[in-house]
Amino acid sequence: AAAAAGGAGAAAALWSEVNRCGQNGDFARALKPVNKILQINKDDVTALQCKVVCLIQNGNFKEALGVINTHTKVLTSDIIAFEKAYCEYRLNRIENALKTIQSASQQTDKLKELYGQVLYRLERYDDCLAAYRDLIRNSQDEYEEERKTNLSAVVAAQSTWEKVMPEDLGLREATYELCYNSACALIGQGKLNEAMKKLHKAEAFFLFALLFVQDVTEEDIEAELAIIHGQMAYIMQLQGRTEDALQLYNQIIKLKPTDVGLLAVIANNIITINKDQNVFDSKKKVKLTNAEGVEHKLSKKQLQAIEFNKALLAMYTNQAEQCRKLSASLQSQSPEHLLPVLIQAAQLCREKQHAKAVGLLQDFADQHPVNAAEIKLTMAQLKIAQGSVTKACMILRSIEELQHKPGMVSALVTMYSHEEDIDSAIEVFTQAIQWYQQFQARINYGCCVFQPKSPVHLSLIREAANFKLKHGRKKEAISDLEELWKQNPKDVHTLAQLISAYSLVDPEKAKVLSKHLPSSDTMSLKVDVDALENSHGATYVRKKAGKLAGDNQQKEQGQGEVKKKKKKKKGKLPKNYDPKVTPDPERWLPMRERSYYRGRKKGKKKDQVGKGTQGSTTASSSELDASRTASSPPTSPRPGSAAAVSATSNVIPPRHQKPAGAPATKKKQQQKKKKGAKGGW
Repeated sequence: AAAAAGGAGAAAALWSEVNRCGQNGDFARALKPVNKILQINKDDVTALQCKVVCLIQNGNFKEALGVINTHTKVLTSDIIAFEKAYCEYRLNRIENALKTIQSASQQTDKLKELYGQVLYRLERYDDCLAAYRDLIRNSQDEYEEERKTNLSAVVAAQSTWEKVMPEDLGLREATYELCYNSACALIGQGKLNEAMKKLHKAEAFFLFALLFVQDVTEEDIEAELAIIHGQMAYIMQLQGRTEDALQLYNQIIKLKPTDVGLLAVIANNIITINKDQNVFDSKKKVKLTNAEGVEHKLSKKQLQAIEFNKALLAMYTNQAEQCRKLSASLQSQSPEHLLPVLIQAAQLCREKQHAKAVGLLQDFADQHPVNAAEIKLTMAQLKIAQGSVTKACMILRSIEELQHKPGMVSALVTMYSHEEDIDSAIEVFTQAIQWYQQFQARINYGCCVFQPKSPVHLSLIREAANFKLKHGRKKEAISDLEELWKQNPKDVHTLAQLISAYSLVDPEKAKVLSKHLPSSDTMSLKVDVDALENSHGATYVRKKAGKLAGDNQQKEQGQGEVKKKKKKKKGKLPKNYDPKVTPDPERWLPMRERSYYRGRKKGKKKDQVGKGTQGSTTASSSELDASRTASSPPTSPRPGSAAAVSATSNVIPPRHQKPAGAPATKKKQQQKKKKGAKGGW
């Protein structure tokens, strides 16, 4: 009895310590007395609940869930349903959390709040919207503002991912979160300018709210502003302001925010701006999309877009195997989606396997008839790129839902005309016109009511008639023009075309139809004649007409006078012209362009300059030796040679000759003096 009393006293002391730690918010310290209580009684329900709460508060969700699962007999779903569902939610086991909430016997307010969060993560936005509306309607506490924020987030997600026109919930945008969510909803509607204004308003609200908060760190401020600025950059990108968007994206990345989801979205958007350019930067950015936990932060469509861009980047960087692997994985996840098969076809085209790409697209079109139109358009584009225009036309004509559209008819007629297949082009016109005639009547209360021909139908008939007239099919064009004239007998333009066509085939019929043309009196136009005559063009014509009238008068006056004809000057002939010799047919071409031009002949002396060793000469020494030549004078006079000297009076005597090296020595001395003068003075 004494031992039991001692145990009860110890337990009471432990519970008091647990209570004190709980009031102080010290849940880590509270675990110690809770564990001691459980040592005394391992199945104590209250102690187990306290332990689970302490572990959740400390962020140990996995351990808390382990405690719940190991004590299922004691901790039933009625007791611990919220804590179990919350642990599963935080561990990203969203489907399990939903099952836990739905299996609870009693739906408390806490479970309803968590239920809304779970539905949002599962992207069941309609159910989530209904859950939050019920919560706001049936609860009155201090968390009403948070519920409204969550409600606006659901509306924004519907507008962005499901393209649903959001209804006006009457939420007053009193906080920056509400302004931000409203901006996201406007982006989903395509109202980009209004969304940008809302984001600026959200930024202003946030900065104003900081004035009343003291415990906010710079990291928290930068993180919140980074989300707003990232959405601003996204709007700029959608508006085509890619340079501004890229600059803002890079500024956010430099801040290194802790939100891996935000970084992944920004990196993906930068990759889309880079496209096939700056692939090295894209390869760096793609690493941010692979960060741990990204898959739990983003929606399915965001993750899918990132995977598509990874496959495209692999294609741009010539990683063919990686591209095929990623696109095949995407196709297995979404078999009906177009992009994976289009990426595979593009990769095959880069490898010059066009036939294989067309076959791949054809198989997809056969398996998924709903998306066959877009696939066949791509197939036609590939055929055109290969030069098979006729096959491309056959593919386009096989798209039943588009073959009678005006744009498709125009494209087919243009392509057939390029191939000079006029019969096929006319057949396209005929089929389109018959299609509109077939669906001209509509059923109204069991009766067939005929409507007047639509503008599209009439425009097709007119284009067909113009095409046939252009290509000489007069009789076929006449039937189309008659149909148009029956629809609108007052159309003078159609009547004129009809008369013109009949004039080439049946002139009598053209005369009969011409009686239906309005008279010139009825066709008078309201024209200000004075203003027309005083216009610039009319003044010029009038002056020119006056000059012509004056010239005519002068001609009439001088009709009798015989005008002297001006003699043409004969062209000057070159001085060396020989009429017997045929002139050079290439004489008008520059010398370099003539067929017989062989380049400039270089002089022999110029070629010899600078060749050989220093001081050597090209001529032999015997040729330059004056003593060996017969005409050279003797170096000194000999006795009895006076007559010879007088006979060669042009030879200068040796004494009067200047030394051979004298001028060169003087120049060298002058150069030396000049060099010395620089330093001497």
